[in-house]
Amino acid sequence: MDSRILQVRRSIAVMGLAVALLLGGGLGWTFNANVQPVLGAARAVTLSVAPEPQGSAGSLTQGFADVIQPIVPAVVNIQTSGNVQTTRQRAPIPNLPDDPFFRRFFGDPFGNDNQQPSERRQRGLGSGVIVSPEGYILTNNHVVENAAEITVRLSDKREMKAKLVGADPRSDVAVLQIQASGLTAMKLGDSSKLRVGDLVLAIGNPFGLDETVTLGIVSATGRRNAEIMPDGGYADFIQTDAAINPGNSGGALVNARGELIGINTAIFSGSGGNLGIGFAIPVNMARGIMEQILKTGKVSRGYLGIIIQDLTPDLANAFKLSSTDGVLVGDVTPDSPGANAGLQKGDVVVAVNGQPVTDAQDLRLRVSQLAPGTTVRLDVVRDGQRRQLTATLVELPETAARAGGPNAPQPAETGVEGMQVSTLTADIAQQLNLPAGVRGVVVTSVEPDSSAAEAQIQRGDVIQEVNRRTVTNVEQFRAAVREAANQPLLLLVNRGGQTMFRVLAR
Repeated sequence: MDSRILQVRRSIAVMGLAVALLLGGGLGWTFNANVQPVLGAARAVTLSVAPEPQGSAGSLTQGFADVIQPIVPAVVNIQTSGNVQTTRQRAPIPNLPDDPFFRRFFGDPFGNDNQQPSERRQRGLGSGVIVSPEGYILTNNHVVENAAEITVRLSDKREMKAKLVGADPRSDVAVLQIQASGLTAMKLGDSSKLRVGDLVLAIGNPFGLDETVTLGIVSATGRRNAEIMPDGGYADFIQTDAAINPGNSGGALVNARGELIGINTAIFSGSGGNLGIGFAIPVNMARGIMEQILKTGKVSRGYLGIIIQDLTPDLANAFKLSSTDGVLVGDVTPDSPGANAGLQKGDVVVAVNGQPVTDAQDLRLRVSQLAPGTTVRLDVVRDGQRRQLTATLVELPETAARAGGPNAPQPAETGVEGMQVSTLTADIAQQLNLPAGVRGVVVTSVEPDSSAAEAQIQRGDVIQEVNRRTVTNVEQFRAAVREAANQPLLLLVNRGGQTMFRVLAR
């Protein structure tokens, strides 16, 4: 036998033994119930929180059967029905469940181009996780939204109507309750301790196949909602390659000790099938949302009142910063906690309560997870000087919808290749939903592949500053561009009433 082949075979054998020993050490854990009651208005729920692991080395002879068998009854099948308005006529494929997962993340893969409005009976299919003996169930909001009737089927084939206790679309978490005895509740783990490479199992009802279990690892943590839900939200997802398919929405993501560490939510897929990239809401976040719903009937989030953006290398250079650490303040809402604390456009927030801020979404999530009325300490860099500001958060308001585009005024050359602007008028400002008193030049056209397009400048943007110099008309804009010669331009851009900074290379 070729010595190289023999060497490879020996290496594979050694690697296989090492993997077996490594995985075997993760099994054989024992559990002690650590019960934590959460009392709400006329409600009580008992959550079983997993203790710190006190395990010993186990064996792979039975795989994960001993881990999965006790907890599978805690995962339920959820069926919904309700009337919805639609502009498409569906041509369903037989035997394929109508998981709301498709509608939220992939649109309607079965529809046609008939745009006549109509009302139809919508039926959905998803999963949920029983988390307390009192019958409280965690699932996704998109599984139960618009549902007039919710039916839960248990692993022992019992079926019963479920009550929607509350839902939070911004995090895609919903809480249901069923009235039943002999329920199995899943222990809650600590999702903050997850590491990339940890073993995880997804349990749910994909394609209507009850009690399906798939195995994978944690592929990443801290995935931001904008990468997953284009309509925004407040979530910080766990990414996994454990197979997640339609019907898995709302199901359990558990670790190798059988503890719930996530609620399965979404996948990246062009076809709706699993491609090995799935996402789950961390259980720590889902638990916090549930506790708020049970105590107050709603979810309240802290609000600072600033528009923020990530610091790019170009922006850091423009602001003469030594690194891209922190978050740039693009705008401050009048009379907001941020304004009252003294935050200004161009400030860089580098820490909250002494903890460094990594990016804009990190700051947004951390503030949102604080209760209204909380006082926070902000470390800010302004004009190269570090200072501390204190803000008292208020409750996050509903986001006002912004829309509109300008009637194209007569454009003017700007000295910036690929972009034309015009002086902002009162009529155009009204169409753009801009606050009274906004001055500047409105962008009337942006050529594809131009430096303006690369800087993410859009038609309808209003440029209010060039290199920190205020511009109120085309002449001032041209003068500021000429003064900068061939250097990059730091632009303060107002889009729909919110300002942000952009660096335009020349």
